[in-house]
Amino acid sequence: MGWLFDINNPIMRWIVKIFDCVCLSILWVAACLPVFTVGAATTALFAVIHRYIRLEEGGLLKTFFQAFRENFKRSTLCWFVVLLILALLAVDVLVFRTMAINGQFLGKLYWLMMLLIAVVATWMAYLFCYAERFDGNTKDVLKLSFLLMVLHPVKAVLVLLILLAGAALVVIGPVALSIVPALACWLCDFVIAGVFSQHLREEDRQRLEEKRKAMED
Repeated sequence: MGWLFDINNPIMRWIVKIFDCVCLSILWVAACLPVFTVGAATTALFAVIHRYIRLEEGGLLKTFFQAFRENFKRSTLCWFVVLLILALLAVDVLVFRTMAINGQFLGKLYWLMMLLIAVVATWMAYLFCYAERFDGNTKDVLKLSFLLMVLHPVKAVLVLLILLAGAALVVIGPVALSIVPALACWLCDFVIAGVFSQHLREEDRQRLEEKRKAMED
């Protein structure tokens, strides 16, 4: 039975990964508490999932805080843009829902607003995953991440389903917040990475590899 407690045993490796996901989720929640740091925290979350959990490179804390620091300004600006869009859509949802309750025809636009919120939520996953991997200014990150999402609608729907499932688990049992963020990010990263690999130019691949090596040093 000694093999069962061997750290290199596949079972033990997965147990360690699950424990890491719990630690990472708690760290992410704590980093998001100031609200304005949500963008940088989510970019750091994707960084740990991609580099430490999936590629098994570096350390959890080092990768998280280094990615948080390096991407803080750009990710925060991106988050403010997304937050503004969500705020406007939320207002529209309230307005059109009131119209729907009163039987007004324009009230049917309520469902369109809900659909747009779902699109923005999906875009956020692409946005911060892209910010973690690639250089570029805020405008480039916003534009290219959205374009990559639109080019692959089926995978975008899959990412949305992952996010909805995660949100449902948290609503059913808030304690799920201690692991769901990392697990949902892990699944999203797996899907989105496939999209990125189809559109990367060779120079982009080299730049990404250089960035990865720099994080290890």
